[in-house]
Amino acid sequence: MSRKVVRASKFRHVFGQAVKADQCYDDIRISQMTWDSNFCSVNPKFVAMIVDASGGGAFLVLPLSKMGRIDMSQPTVCGHTGPVLDIEFCPHNDNIIASGSEDCSVMIWEIPEGGLVTPLKDPVVKLEGHSKRVGILSWHPTAHNVLMSAGCDNVVILWNVACGEAVVRIDSIHPDLIYSACWNRDGSQILTSCKDKTLRVLDPRKGTVIAEKEKTHEGSRPVKAVFVSDGKILSTGFSRMSERQVALWDPKNFAEPLTLQELDTSSGVLLPFFDPDTGIIYLCGKGDSSIRYFEVTDEAPYVHYLSMYSSKESQKGMGYMPKRGLEINKCEIARFYKLHERKCEPIVMTVPRKSDLFQEDLYPETIGPEPSVEATEWFEGKEGKPILISLKDGFVTTTKSKEFKVHKSLLKTTSASSGNHDHSGEVHALQEEVNTLKEAVEELTKRVCELESKM
Repeated sequence: MSRKVVRASKFRHVFGQAVKADQCYDDIRISQMTWDSNFCSVNPKFVAMIVDASGGGAFLVLPLSKMGRIDMSQPTVCGHTGPVLDIEFCPHNDNIIASGSEDCSVMIWEIPEGGLVTPLKDPVVKLEGHSKRVGILSWHPTAHNVLMSAGCDNVVILWNVACGEAVVRIDSIHPDLIYSACWNRDGSQILTSCKDKTLRVLDPRKGTVIAEKEKTHEGSRPVKAVFVSDGKILSTGFSRMSERQVALWDPKNFAEPLTLQELDTSSGVLLPFFDPDTGIIYLCGKGDSSIRYFEVTDEAPYVHYLSMYSSKESQKGMGYMPKRGLEINKCEIARFYKLHERKCEPIVMTVPRKSDLFQEDLYPETIGPEPSVEATEWFEGKEGKPILISLKDGFVTTTKSKEFKVHKSLLKTTSASSGNHDHSGEVHALQEEVNTLKEAVEELTKRVCELESKM
């Protein structure tokens, strides 16, 4: 009788655990929108969630420490005129967050230290260039102030946020709705999945297709895809019989998948989250009550099932904490923020270890908050490799959070009306300033004369 050999892996015993009730964020009316985005974004300072709002769109931004019942009067970010569909924190500045909405605009917000004390209605920058609702946002992983947005007009736009302008507009490649769009690890490629069942790897600056694969999944439901290790691509979708599938592809040879596995017959779209440090992919189904996780390796069958975290309540959305926000001394390798109907519940993924020492094998150097290239340099062709940091002493920031600077004089409305810009407003403001200074000088001269006459 042959014995089944269990594959050796240090992540075989990873287990998920929900935090205690008093560490959740309660009494939050999570958005009822039927859109396949995460609805949540987190970083080591804040957790942001899209909420129901009358007369427009809003999202809540809370300091991580503000747990428990959230007051109904808690201020929100509420500058959009239509429901918010996607939000994402900037990886290079924990106080900056972008939001995309049904009102066709993208807005950039600066959250004050300690969180909001009054409703935030005025964005730092408003980016206008889409003609239909904007449902996907993704910051560049290594270039400062570069943001990608994808809308229901089948257009992908790359923005230089500091100047408020659309630098690259990819509008002739996708014939139908874009389901997902993401960067690779150093931001030199973009991966998109589309309603035409095709995966495309794009050159972001040229806006051209490097590789594409038609009919990655036969089903008509949405496909999501992410880059994993060594430039490979993992996609989630549905078979013709509506079974949920996960597949791994090599873009150098797109003909056949390296592996294709069928999971179950649930209808929820699987949102993939990949951790490049451990090689683990987490699949969170919208409307599911579970998180499955797999290890991606170089040996067949390439995608190895590890385990599943299950709970009683289904998830409406999911936030994924960057590595630098985890508790290293507890061997925490991932933390999710699961959205329920009325609350947000953190779920901690841990590798059980007896030793109290720093676990080198679990925490290799990871991507830090420092960008390696500025937006203008990147658009001109300069590549930026991720700047890695060590988590050995718990994450201590050695670099100042990259200051978010907007060149007000460079801000342009990126709608069709370009041409001669009227600078009369700026000239008038400068003239007024000069006049004020003149008056101040005259007043001081007068006082000096008075003092001299008394002496």
